[in-house]
Amino acid sequence: MTTNTNKDTPRTQDRCRRIISLMSNCMSARRSYRMDDDDRSGLIGDESAKLIEPTTKLYKRRWYILLLFSAYSGMNAFQWIQYPIISNIISKFYGVGMETVDWMSLIYMIVYIPLIFPATWMLDRFGLRVIAILGSIFGTIGAAVKILACQPPLFDVAIVGQIFSAIGNVFILGMPSKIAATWFGSKEVSTACSIGVFGNQIGIAFGFFIPPYMVPDSDDVHQVAFYLRHLFTMTTAISAILCVLVCLTFERGPLLPPSRAQAIYLQREVGAAGESYTDSIKYFITSTPALLLLLSYGINTGSFYAISTLLNTEILDAFPNNMKFAGEIGLILVVSGVIGSVVCGLVLDKTGAYKKTTAVVYIATLISLCLYTATLHLRNIAVVYVTSLLLGFTMTGYLPVGFEFAAEITYPISEGTSSGLLNASAQVFGITLTLAMRQLESGISILSANLLLCATLLVGTVLTLLVREDLKRQRANEHRNPGDSPDIVITHHEIERKSGFEFRGSSGASSNSSSPSPFRDRR
Repeated sequence: MTTNTNKDTPRTQDRCRRIISLMSNCMSARRSYRMDDDDRSGLIGDESAKLIEPTTKLYKRRWYILLLFSAYSGMNAFQWIQYPIISNIISKFYGVGMETVDWMSLIYMIVYIPLIFPATWMLDRFGLRVIAILGSIFGTIGAAVKILACQPPLFDVAIVGQIFSAIGNVFILGMPSKIAATWFGSKEVSTACSIGVFGNQIGIAFGFFIPPYMVPDSDDVHQVAFYLRHLFTMTTAISAILCVLVCLTFERGPLLPPSRAQAIYLQREVGAAGESYTDSIKYFITSTPALLLLLSYGINTGSFYAISTLLNTEILDAFPNNMKFAGEIGLILVVSGVIGSVVCGLVLDKTGAYKKTTAVVYIATLISLCLYTATLHLRNIAVVYVTSLLLGFTMTGYLPVGFEFAAEITYPISEGTSSGLLNASAQVFGITLTLAMRQLESGISILSANLLLCATLLVGTVLTLLVREDLKRQRANEHRNPGDSPDIVITHHEIERKSGFEFRGSSGASSNSSSPSPFRDRR
């Protein structure tokens, strides 16, 4: 029976080329290290030590992939906050309580928790392209459904639209660190991750700013419906354009890996040694440093979700009849956070000081929230602008730092898995803190709710300081050249010790092995 190879899909052809390239790298490494046990035992310090040099390449289109992701991620994030920031208007328009409007934000968090596990599995199994298409399609459907919900009796339809958008969000939040690791080199991976987070934050910023200016606080139901319809039509149009671009141009990944660490990870996946998804999750939650970071990240990001959801209530309490202040303060929070994200990403790429950067940013977040809490009741808008700027720079600037720190200490676990678990923790804390703060704001005061947030961040700061720094990915990325000094000559023994892999290169077993990977995971 003859097979017509011309019928292969482009995706299959691309995947075959990548696998053949990786197998070639692996076989070359195997031939270079085929030696007996006596040779291996004396290799360290030997001038004849050979190097493992995986073929790596950076592609210019990596920036297009990153910017396209940032754009459709931002549109989905815009939909998350567009209801809560005008909660007083939505409450009157649909005839529901403010607590009910809060659930339009909480839907994003609730949907994320059960769906992140299949979504992360799909990311590892099918790659970036499939996940990007799903995320953009669900976001577009959600925006379109909301157009139909612009009538007072149709709040349930609005909920359905928000659920579709929330499902799209599940396929987005874990992507920045995965895109960074898949497309970007070791000296730019943290910056790339921060830019990926940057797009999401810009969407939230517009979500804070545009609805209060676009939708009037009016008792005229028809007027409110008119402007809501315009808001959702605009959202749908932009989302649809981005969805088409994603479907046509978003790629699964580059032909060759961008870094040594990614090359080792891909060799593992091609070979027989790839870990199962459940093994990766088990390793993450049983690793003490990873578990501490999981909790501390959840507290910080969950606090951001809570304060964003309830910002309208807090600002209207301090500045009655000034709803636009809430949008402006939300904009300041996020734009300063975007700057913080990029600055922190650059610092990580330049210094590699993950633990110090994480600890400093976390402590600064706690201090900034205390200042915001202490000055909000002064009812001086200029002071609130300043404290909001500090809070946004540190609190939202922490997001890519947490992603990259987790990727470092859990390598070679997939970045999609680690970031997915971090985001799941953030959703749990976001739901819990939002509900608790709403109860305190309704029953006691805004001050008591913010003090709860300060106390929670204090716990998160302590947990962050307890995280042990073990930069596995950074060590795997160390590049060594034959002419370098002895302390920077890398051998397969060093890779075993530093990256957690055992080399299968003895002349006995390896020469007869059919596995294309020269590594196996010792864990």
